Amino acid sequence: MMSTVQPTFPKGFLWGGATAANQLEGGYDQGGKGLSTSDMLTAGTHTTSRKITTALDPTLNYPSHEAIDYYHRYKEDIALFGEMGFNVFRMSIAWSRIFPNGDDLEPSEEGLLFYDQVFAELKKNNIEPLVTISHYEAPFALAQKYNGWSDRRVIDCYTRYCETLFTRYKDTVKYWLTFNEINILTLPFGTFLAGAMIPKGNGELVDTSQDDPQARYQALHHQFVASAKAVKLGHQINPDFKIGCMIAYMCSYPLTSNPEDVILAQQKDNLTNFLCSDVQVRGAYPGFAKRYFADQGIKLVMEPEDEQILKEGCVDYYTFSYYSSTCVSADPDQEQVGGNLSMGLKNPYLKASDWGWQIDPQGLRWSLNNIYNRYQIPLMLVENGLGAVDEVEANGSIHDDYRIEYLKQHVIAMQEAIADGVDLIGYTPWGCIDLVSAGTGEMKKRYGFIYVDKDNEGKGTLDRSRKDSFFWYQKVIESNGAVLE
Repeated sequence: MMSTVQPTFPKGFLWGGATAANQLEGGYDQGGKGLSTSDMLTAGTHTTSRKITTALDPTLNYPSHEAIDYYHRYKEDIALFGEMGFNVFRMSIAWSRIFPNGDDLEPSEEGLLFYDQVFAELKKNNIEPLVTISHYEAPFALAQKYNGWSDRRVIDCYTRYCETLFTRYKDTVKYWLTFNEINILTLPFGTFLAGAMIPKGNGELVDTSQDDPQARYQALHHQFVASAKAVKLGHQINPDFKIGCMIAYMCSYPLTSNPEDVILAQQKDNLTNFLCSDVQVRGAYPGFAKRYFADQGIKLVMEPEDEQILKEGCVDYYTFSYYSSTCVSADPDQEQVGGNLSMGLKNPYLKASDWGWQIDPQGLRWSLNNIYNRYQIPLMLVENGLGAVDEVEANGSIHDDYRIEYLKQHVIAMQEAIADGVDLIGYTPWGCIDLVSAGTGEMKKRYGFIYVDKDNEGKGTLDRSRKDSFFWYQKVIESNGAVLE
């Protein structure tokens, strides 16, 4: 459908980029930091899975240990973000940098001081921090001692951590997210990435042969309770806090008009996307979740006060990641393709990235409308981007026109969604500086506007350089989305 109005971004729109501590900080054993679950993940490749080790093996490559050394280079990196014109920067705090074992009674002052310095540098560059409290990591000691989020006692560890952050940064940080892509726990391989529990089996990150849905959804329930408690606590400490949820939005179309395909697409949308956000935005489990639990024989253990806690801890805004779309069908013989966290069926109308993720900007417009029509609270797209292999020219330049085209089309889709009436308040493309891939542990799979000289084996100078997309995004921000060429 042709646009009948000139799409524009609202004044004060938040433009920036997104990262996660475990994928860029490094300094895994510095500043009093304890081991995190992500510190136990080895490197993988495009075709081989990352391995989970229960003890560090000096013969293996653990990408998070150095990552891109932001721990020592944050001033340089934040200056580059400022040069691009960011007015927001999505980052996470490493829980084990604040509470090395997770259940410590007192926080590490050295860890808090590090983030004091990061926030001061952001302020100097007029950049608002958007802080994810738990982004695909937890103190590894919690996984060992309690089997992570499967144990209700971890809720108190998390809320103690939140209280520390909210109190320390009550005048520094306005925007918070409780858990990154919390809905990963609706997927069989989500347990370790979510810091939920140590999986059994062969140690492969994506191994689903030992999946325990009962334990997985119990862990998810504990995260819901923890998130709701954090929201209530944060608002008590500073009523001006804006505390949101974060969902990995998995856009799925029915492959055909067969009613079975249409119902399957709706069921996937409900279970993988809306189960978690219904609890966090509306404060209660939806009916379809109760039916799913009954059908699967899942019996959640809930305390009498849990329903009230969920009602009192609804989030202020909804954030999500969007990279691609897939299709679903009742026909088991259709060709499968990859995507962010999930597999789906190939859409014959779409092209795909180097990693097989289908490129679908129109799916973003559809998703924004679908989400906003359901909740009607402010939305923010906090992850979006193209993972690709970038080539450095002899003169040091990096011509990533494929990334510019991907982002341009998604910015246009956002403009159209805003014209549709969606209250979209911000955009932080993923991996604004090259960092370690969460799924594969690679450096080769790059998303950034800023190139980092490091390869999959961990070799390189770590020098930073600007890609063509750096200057393109600079113009987009300066024009508030009006200049996209």
